[in-house]
Parts: sequence; structure tokens; C-alpha cells
Amino acid sequence: MFKALDSKQQIKLVFGIFVVFTAIELVNLFTGRMLNQFGNIPRYVPGLTGILFGPFLHGGIQHYFSNIIPLCIFSYLLLQYGIKRYVYVTIWIITLTGILVWLFARPATHIGVSGVVYGYFGYLLLAGFLSGKFKLIVISLLVGFFYGGLIFGVLPSRPFVSWESHLFGFIGGLVAAKFWATPSKI
Repeated sequence: MFKALDSKQQIKLVFGIFVVFTAIELVNLFTGRMLNQFGNIPRYVPGLTGILFGPFLHGGIQHYFSNIIPLCIFSYLLLQYGIKRYVYVTIWIITLTGILVWLFARPATHIGVSGVVYGYFGYLLLAGFLSGKFKLIVISLLVGFFYGGLIFGVLPSRPFVSWESHLFGFIGGLVAAKFWATPSKI
């Protein structure tokens, strides 16, 4: 079903992700953030659509830029595990994070791809060590060294930051690493 991607194809895929998020951000910007009504609103039945749509929406340009750069970097690093693993882990993180935010987060409109970023962060931190492969262990070490400060984002800090998405995304990434760190698991 999925074929292995070489480095050039991985970069094209990451660029495609960048283009999709940028296009959605531009539409949202020029419509006065009208799309944000499709964010994840906890315990509000119409807010269930936000489980899938919320990660693609952002509250402003700064919010968008703070997410798109680590999303692209982590996507490329996660692609080192293969496209099939990338797709499975991404679907898992989006779904689990969205459901947990809908069930347990404070009442607000939760938007942004940071839950996915934190999920990738958790996966990349743990999966390399669990895989036992040198290249993937190096990725885990580099992610920990350069992005280790992200861990503080899982704690309540500012009123308009969905730390719940960060926390549930990170947990989802760790769980995904436990399940799918080795090639035989997928």
C-alpha cells in the first residue's frame, strides 16, 4: 500500500504539508478567522468536528509560525521511520489528542497543530531508543537536545494556550512509540 520514500520525496511531502497549512492559514486570515468556528470545543457536540479540523486552524500568524516550523522538521524526522509509520502515527495522534481534548480540556475553542507537534515530539523522543537502530537513536538524542524545552509546554502557562492539546499530544506520541517503534509492529 505504501512504498518507501527517498529523501527527495520526503522533502516534497513535507513541502506539501507546508503548502496545505499555509493555504488554510491564508483563507482563515482573509476571512477574519471564520474557519476557527470548526475548532475543538470540549463537551459540545458540534465541537466534535474540531477533533479533525482543529489542528489545521490557527489563531493568528504568530500562532501559525510557531507551529509550522517544528511541524515540518518533526514530519521530516518521523518520515525516517517510513511513510506508513508516519501516516499511522499522525492519524493516531490527531484522533487521540482530539478526543482527549474534547473529553477533558477546559471550555474553549482549541485550535492549532501543536498537539500533533507535541505528539511527534513524544514519539521521536522515545521511538528511537525502543527501535534499537543507531540512526533513530541519534534522531531521539537530537530532538531531546534541541527541542527538550518543549516539555514545559504541557503545563498550564498562559490562558490562551491549549496546554491540554500539548499534554495529550505528547502522551499520544509516547504511546504510539511504545506500539510502533519497531518495523515489525506495522
